[in-house]
Amino acid sequence: MNAPQLRFRPEQLAPSESGLLVEITPDKAHWEYLSFAVRRLSRGKNWAGDTEAQEAALVLMAGKVTLQVNGEKWQMGERQSPFDGLPWSAYLPPHTTYKVSALSNAEFGWAQAPAQGRHPARLIPPEEVRVEARGAGSTARTVRHMLPPDFPAERLIIVEVLTPSGHWSSYPPHKHDVEDLPRENLLEETYYYRIDPNQGFALQRVYARDGSWDVAVVCEDGDLVLVPEGYHPVAAAAGYNCYYLNAQAGPTRAWLINEDPRHVWTKGQR
Repeated sequence: MNAPQLRFRPEQLAPSESGLLVEITPDKAHWEYLSFAVRRLSRGKNWAGDTEAQEAALVLMAGKVTLQVNGEKWQMGERQSPFDGLPWSAYLPPHTTYKVSALSNAEFGWAQAPAQGRHPARLIPPEEVRVEARGAGSTARTVRHMLPPDFPAERLIIVEVLTPSGHWSSYPPHKHDVEDLPRENLLEETYYYRIDPNQGFALQRVYARDGSWDVAVVCEDGDLVLVPEGYHPVAAAAGYNCYYLNAQAGPTRAWLINEDPRHVWTKGQR
């Protein structure tokens, strides 16, 4: 197969009238389950809608907002950037009306996937975020779990990852592109990148297990990268800290991965 388009650039980080910076849908990604978008609202601006037949997750990356969910109002925030402290998040089931109102300039991720409505709406404050120190040495990074597999949702899995300057993450390279329970499950995935300082970059390699395609992606501040299949390690450039917001969804809500057997040995170097 030919390598798919994996990198989607924001509109120069200048949002549209609706606040939309970048968006991917199943049709655009050529997959089945996951939709993901990033919006940036100026203070006093609103964004509203209905989740319809999808569950949704909002992750506030910066700023302060109120979120009205079926008439109930939650206040969320604030952190100045995704590098400053833990996130506020919210889970919304299908057929939920919502309104986001920016109390300051705000930026948030919005993930969606088909669902039946088995779980109620829920606010996820910072104190409920599980923080994991993963890896060691040059693979040390911090994982923040907002919607882990044991969270009461139907398809979505959401985490943030902070990778320090010069470090690797999503490493050893792993994949989750076949439904082969209990060894592995299929998860479509997006990476939304922020870089500090913002003129920097990270690199992500995405390569098919059968060698049919292999892509190296330069990930700059505000880029959205798709992982439709294959292994997908990330490296933060020297001098620059890397943040990414991961959204995942698939037919089974689990995180069952297989690591590239050629690189598993590196775990012994930690």
